[in-house]
Amino acid sequence: MERELKRIFKIVVLSFFALLGTRASAQIGFPYCETFQTPGTQANTVFGGNARLTEGVLRLTSNQNDQRGYVYIDVPFPSTYGLKVEFEYFSYGGTGLFLADGISMFLFDGDAPNFSPGGFGGSLGYAQRGNEPGLANAYLGIGFDEFGGFGVSSEGKNGGFSVVDGNGRTPNSIVLRGPGNGFTGYPFVVGRKTTSTGNDGLTPGGQFEISSGGGGSTRVTDPMQVGYRRVNMELQPDPDGIGFFITLSMVVTTQPGLPRQVTIFDRPYDFPAPKNLKIGFAASTGGYNNYHEIRNLKVEVSADDALQDPLGVDFTDFASCAGQENQFYITDEDVMLPNENSVIRCIQFYESLEDIEAESVDVCSQARCLEQNRVLILPQGVFKASDQAGGFTFFPNEEYIDDEVTVYYTITDSYGKSSKGNAMTLEIKESPKPINLLISGENEIIEQFDICKGETIVLEGKGSEVYQRYEWRKDGILIEGANQPVFSVQEEGEYEIIGYNRKNCPAISNKVRVNLPDYPVLAVDSPVVGCTPGQTVDLTSQISGYDPTRYDYQLSGMGLTLVNDQLKAVKVSGLYELRVKLKSLDCYSDPISLEVFIQEKELTINFDFEVQGTGIKDDASGGIFPDDVIQFTDRSDDRAENWEWDFGDGSSSTDQNPTHVFGKKGNFEVKLVITDKYGCQKIFTKTLSITRSYRLMVPTGFTPTKEENKTFLPKFKGLVQFELLVFNTWGELIFKTSDLETEGWDGTLEGRLQDAGIFVYRIEGIATDGEKVSESGKFRLIR
Repeated sequence: MERELKRIFKIVVLSFFALLGTRASAQIGFPYCETFQTPGTQANTVFGGNARLTEGVLRLTSNQNDQRGYVYIDVPFPSTYGLKVEFEYFSYGGTGLFLADGISMFLFDGDAPNFSPGGFGGSLGYAQRGNEPGLANAYLGIGFDEFGGFGVSSEGKNGGFSVVDGNGRTPNSIVLRGPGNGFTGYPFVVGRKTTSTGNDGLTPGGQFEISSGGGGSTRVTDPMQVGYRRVNMELQPDPDGIGFFITLSMVVTTQPGLPRQVTIFDRPYDFPAPKNLKIGFAASTGGYNNYHEIRNLKVEVSADDALQDPLGVDFTDFASCAGQENQFYITDEDVMLPNENSVIRCIQFYESLEDIEAESVDVCSQARCLEQNRVLILPQGVFKASDQAGGFTFFPNEEYIDDEVTVYYTITDSYGKSSKGNAMTLEIKESPKPINLLISGENEIIEQFDICKGETIVLEGKGSEVYQRYEWRKDGILIEGANQPVFSVQEEGEYEIIGYNRKNCPAISNKVRVNLPDYPVLAVDSPVVGCTPGQTVDLTSQISGYDPTRYDYQLSGMGLTLVNDQLKAVKVSGLYELRVKLKSLDCYSDPISLEVFIQEKELTINFDFEVQGTGIKDDASGGIFPDDVIQFTDRSDDRAENWEWDFGDGSSSTDQNPTHVFGKKGNFEVKLVITDKYGCQKIFTKTLSITRSYRLMVPTGFTPTKEENKTFLPKFKGLVQFELLVFNTWGELIFKTSDLETEGWDGTLEGRLQDAGIFVYRIEGIATDGEKVSESGKFRLIR
């Protein structure tokens, strides 16, 4: 089959521009192989949680409690022909009474935009778990369950084994759960208890434990050693219904030197599959733990015998231009891809048909185009396959202008099937001399140019070649009708011109970026305030990123127009408009409104204080005691709207007229800060002195026979403990009290009024600040 020059050359030119800015795509389809034994993984391996690459394995969890790790392969695998999965897992080294929790392998919709793992713990990162949703867009999940939580219906899971142990679990089990999304689905399909026989167990003699061992055990990588585990899962298309026929088997070693194949289940899986599937793994630990690791993952198509090789075509009269890289693109429509839902994955080059070797028996060698076949160096030039499926480049050498070159290629599809080999012939044409894109009338090449909205700039392509035709592109897209060497531009974008010579080879110009002004954001907190009468305000300090070297700033209003650094000294209150422009242009941004406010009268501040309700404010007026309630009164400007008090003892208040108890002696610097509605502040400080912790006044006499002054009662303040003792002149104690509320001594002893004369008192006490009080003296009883 042949394709004609004109159509092919059109593909070449269009593809050149379309693909230069296209990022290389990742692998699609089969086969996929990842050993996890190298320092890094393929770019499409996505880790999450505690998962990490270490010691030649992918470790999902370590033997620590409460871990959760997952990994998924961001490669879509077509589901049409089923798939086969093979991997080794290592479960060992748990430190507790039980081993927990286990590993899951899952498949999910390969076309879903987002990935989100399921609940961990007993749900193993697949099923729902209480308030945790299940794996997003899940199709299938297999749990290799040590602890026994995956195959039961606890924590909101959908179904499970009918018989569980005394703890409500099914340890050492392998369970298959169906599709689900969020909190819906993930039904229990089938399960096997691997250490049991019977309906839910394995055939007698096939028993084994999920884990290689508990505390002190190590990773077992040798199939001949006890504890080795390898999983093989196959989904075969079901010809009689929807979904697949699933076969899960394992290679396990429970006796030295005797690895054996054990079939876990072999049954229909009657759930329709998405068009593409992706694969992932998860593991978790909880109150108990275990190492959980995998390696040597291989994903292949299942129904390989139903697949056919792609059919390439012989391309003739491909046109290329010497001395420049020519980009080509073979689409799925240019060749025959007989396998359903298949696409081109890669292209490989050979110098002759004899060089095309038979497909390797090692399925993993098909995972990418072989590096040695991605580049072909010939005297005529260099062919190179790109990572973009079906894409390649050819850089022809100029000494072969007007010659032809023929090479051979194969294509490989997304199922890993390759074509037998076809020829492509390219003609090498002369490239035109370079063309430069300039501002019309200028000779200097520029990278970008700024214009105002509505302004026009004329671009012109110039070169030393006589070009037969021109094309203009804006942002890589052809501008219809633009076919002259000049073009008038009013729109923002990246422009280039392509000049074609008589052999239809392009000369591509430099690119010129035309920008409409990218004004900086003007965000000023309004009003801008000057708190001192007669002061000026600096507006530039309020403009984020103020840069007068690049921009011009203009403030207008109140009969003024100020620019740039004139904005540092605005001295008139009022409403203004602020705008900005690039220095290279005359067009300003849309203005923003702001207010400038400068105080005409300075704020005044003062305050007073007293012992609440007494007028006492110092020692001269009676003294302030630690437990006195002090009333503070604001005497400041009526414009104050906020008050901040600092009492000098670590306490504060925002009341206008607060009260405060200091509770101790000392000199306290009381500070008041007032703020008006514009944010202007004033500060004022006064010292409040508390020099006394108590007061004690003792009368010199009393008259018990009169209504007034009929008891001996010392007056005191600031005492928290008080004891009064009264003695006669013989030193005999005749009265004692420690009642803070006492009415004093009434002059009697055992109910008999004492004779007039001299008596002695002693007072002991403790003040509010802990100071001890002791005083004694004489007083007279008068009759």
